Order: sequence, then C-alpha cells, then structure tokens
Amino acid sequence: MDMMRPLIRLRPGADRRLKAGYPWAFSNEIAMRPELRELPAGGLVRLEGDDGVRFGTCFYNPHSLIAARQLDHDPAAEIDADWVKLRLAEAASLRARFFATPFYRLVHAEADRLPGLIIDRFGPLAVVQANTAGMDRLLPEITAALEALLPLSGVLARNDSPMRALEGLAAEVRVLSGTPPDDLAVEEGEVSFPLDPRAGQKTGWFYDQKESRDWIAGLARGARVLDLFCHTGGFGLRAAAAGAERVLLVDSSAAALALAREAARRNGLTVEFRREDAFAAMADLAANGEQFDIVVADPPPFIPTRKDQAAGLRGYARMARMAAALVTRGGFLLAASCSHHAPPDAFAASVAHGLARAGRSGRTLRTGGAGPDHPVHPHLPESAYLKTLLIQLF
Repeated sequence: MDMMRPLIRLRPGADRRLKAGYPWAFSNEIAMRPELRELPAGGLVRLEGDDGVRFGTCFYNPHSLIAARQLDHDPAAEIDADWVKLRLAEAASLRARFFATPFYRLVHAEADRLPGLIIDRFGPLAVVQANTAGMDRLLPEITAALEALLPLSGVLARNDSPMRALEGLAAEVRVLSGTPPDDLAVEEGEVSFPLDPRAGQKTGWFYDQKESRDWIAGLARGARVLDLFCHTGGFGLRAAAAGAERVLLVDSSAAALALAREAARRNGLTVEFRREDAFAAMADLAANGEQFDIVVADPPPFIPTRKDQAAGLRGYARMARMAAALVTRGGFLLAASCSHHAPPDAFAASVAHGLARAGRSGRTLRTGGAGPDHPVHPHLPESAYLKTLLIQLF
C-alpha cells in the first residue's frame, strides 16, 4: 500500500509547520508536478518533506488551497471501514465521559482526527457535514460506522456548508440511512427545543454555546433578560425556565423565531419576541429607556474572511457599545464571537473599546469557548473559533 499510494513532496523549507505538528499542507507548499494536478479530489497520498521525513497518509485535493490534510501518521494506513469505525468509536467514548444524554457534537473535524468532518447527535438522529472531498468519499463508511456504534433511527447529510465549494463539492441535503424523526428536539437544562435539522443553520443547533447558556441560566432568576441574535432562543428560553422575570428574544429570521415560539409553547414559558435586526432593536430599546439585568449578544460571524478583520472588529466594538447601554448597573453582558479570524485578544480589546465608548466599566467574570464536545487541535488555532466574555457592568 505504501508504494502504491501517490507520493507528494513539500518544497524545501515548507515542512517546518508540519514537523511541529500542523495537520495541513497548503498548495503553495507542495513541489507541484503536472501529474499531481490530475489526482482525484479527496484521494489518499503519502506526504513527505523534501528531506524525506514522512508525514503519513493524507487526503489530497489539487483544487483546494488546503491541498493535503493529515489522516494518519502511518503512510501505509488502510483508510477503510475499520479505520473509520475506530476513529468514531474514540470520539463517542470521549463524549460519553462528559454527557449523560445523547445531545452533543460527536465529531469536531481535525481535533477528532477526521479532517473536515462534523457530526452532531440529536438523540436518535446523527447529522453529518462532510466539508472535504476526502470525507465526502468516505460517507458510506461513516454512515455504516454510525449505525453500528449508536442506537440511531437515521443519519442525515447537511452537506450545504459554503466550505464545500472550496473543495469543489456540490451542496446537498439528503438522508444517508434510516428515517429521520419528524418531531425532533434537543433536551438542554429544563427545556426541550424543537429543531429543523434539514433547514436550520449549520446542523440545526449550536451545541458550542451550551456552557455559556448554563451560566446565563444560573444568573437568570428574577432577572430581565435580552437575548440578541437569539436564533431559536437557546439563551433566552433557558433563562425563562430558570425563573427570569422578563425575557425578550430578538432575531431577524422568521424561521428561527418560529422554532423559538414553538419551544416556548411546548415548555409553558412566557417570553416576548421581536423580529428585527439586532442593531436596530438595540437602538430603539435604548431610545425608549429600556434596561435589562442580562444582555446576551451572540451574533453570526462578523469576520468571514481575513480581509474582513478590521471591519468585523469594529462591528464587535459597536455591538458591545450598544448592548452595554441596555445593561443595568451591576447587570451582566455576555458578548460572543464565532469568527475564527477574530483572535481572542483582539475580540476582547474590541469589546473593551465598546464598553469605554458607552461610558461603562466592569469586570470580566468568565472567558470561555466551546465545551469538551468541540475539542481544539493544539496546532490548529482555527479550531478554537468561539470566544465568549461574561462581564458585570458598573
């Protein structure tokens, strides 16, 4: 197998990061030969430095900026059904240590040594995103392994991520096996959240903010809570279930708010809804003298690409300034960023700048990120995308 698999060599001096543990090789780091451009996207290759140091078995895509993604340190590894099942079993074993109920991210791409693969588990349903050509080719093996390892009624592919276009893959949503439940819900805290795994954002739910939702619920009893960019109401409905006095949910998506309304109905929770751009809503609430004990600002990414970094950081400062104006003295602001192009220190500085412009001071109580079902690859800072700041304001 080792000699049958195509060999890709790196250009001189281009192997420093891989020798330090980085799991990717970019197209400009590869000593390109004409025949390499003809290799199939997502095929298996052996990767070596120009000095012969072996970097194992990789997916290779001649059409992608990230040309090689490391799969196994063994250059002759059999990437077959047994290999896939072992990796998924290791991922499932880790989650079983942290989660008593079957609601979590099962696979988080490179950090679970399955590059480009995302799997979220919603009780009897597994929702898969194969964001690399190699993982797309392995979908039959992934599906079979999931069925063998977990008590599932269905496996759904949400292969409509924009990242697939970078790999030359088409967008699609399709059932891979079984029958996805018609009435699906996530159980978190005291709340059951209905979701739409076929059409909701990402896979239909944001597991990465569970720990932050736990913190907000812990502060919510008797509080007035504003949940901005609320999506399906995770923060606000958890706060309502924890005894908040008033909860206002704000989002521009009618579909997301419809799910939030249904969650409120099912759980017997009284909350208010406002379909509006969050910045417009903040301006109007401030103009009317509204104040809240807790304000959550968890927006979609403001920095989709590196070139957007400066504008995006200004957006986070504006968000913090406007949100701070709505927080009571001694109240709490949770500000979040899911833009991996916003480094933690730059995001924190933007939030601090916004608070200063609002004439507010405070103290940071918690600096957080995603939970243990979203592990971070130690040599891939891109996988530590989520940043949260819980701040008490004076």
